[in-house]
Amino acid sequence: MATICKHPRVRIVSRQEDVEFVECTECGEVFDSDEFRDMELEEKSKLDESTEEQAAGQE
Repeated sequence: MATICKHPRVRIVSRQEDVEFVECTECGEVFDSDEFRDMELEEKSKLDESTEEQAAGQE
């Protein structure tokens, strides 16, 4: 079963007008930088929710 890459390191590969494309140096996936920021925000949100649920369970 393949492990999902969290894209820990990326590099800029292209810029076109208002869009910047980045490539994950781990898995090679290429996507626009806005999409990468959205992934980071989504992951942070999931982490925050998990932390809140754990804190609520300890009360």
